[in-house]
Amino acid sequence: MPTPQRTSHTAIITAAREILEADGPAGLTMQAVAAGVGVRAPSLYKHVRDRDALLSAVTEAAIDELGERLASADADLRALAAVYRAHAHAQPEAFRLMFTASARLDALQRAAAPVIDAARGLVGDTHALDAARLFTAWATGFLNMELAGAFRLGGGVDAAFTYGLERLIRGLEVES
Repeated sequence: MPTPQRTSHTAIITAAREILEADGPAGLTMQAVAAGVGVRAPSLYKHVRDRDALLSAVTEAAIDELGERLASADADLRALAAVYRAHAHAQPEAFRLMFTASARLDALQRAAAPVIDAARGLVGDTHALDAARLFTAWATGFLNMELAGAFRLGGGVDAAFTYGLERLIRGLEVES
């Protein structure tokens, strides 16, 4: 008779995400995750092929969560920017992983759909993807700098984010 499973894929990903946020990518080891779910490391290999697969699964879970939050927000870039920023602040390590090779293209495409739709509303079909990329590149760059503590010249970071977002949206509206 086979032995019962003592953990699940979902429990492993949940523990891995917690470890990632607490200890960063270097702390996300198979041993740490195994301890987090109460099994020995070899037991994880029944659920996850290796550390790269674990990173990929954690990244996909974070992207899917972001996608769900974006899809449930108002369909305009201001609301989407607020969701995106809140997600980055809540899970900064996972946010950084979303822009690595660990991020699966299909997960990124799912999460990007609300942003592309909102951009389409500003610029039309022809440049919707271009506008979504511009928005995402600006917001991601801003957030990476913010999370790194790189805005040290004074002034309010919240005000700067709002200013940049409003200027970006106004620039896109001119194009429509």
